Amino acid sequence: MPSAIADDELTRRAFAAYFRTGGTEQPTKGSGEVAHDGKRYVVLRNRGGLLAVYRVRNDGMLRRMRRWPAELEH
Repeated sequence: MPSAIADDELTRRAFAAYFRTGGTEQPTKGSGEVAHDGKRYVVLRNRGGLLAVYRVRNDGMLRRMRRWPAELEH
């Protein structure tokens, strides 16, 4: 089970990747790590909805998803 520190690090890295690739909307505190179907994701949200989803690979790298599971939108 990942620690809260590791979760915060993944979220921080996802924020950095989001802004580095041209993201302009500000993610809210509702953003963070989510597990779904045995995979880990970092979901970036704001008041308007989902901004970006990153899958956490087995090696700890983040990969931005073009399409994500619909269950992550709730």
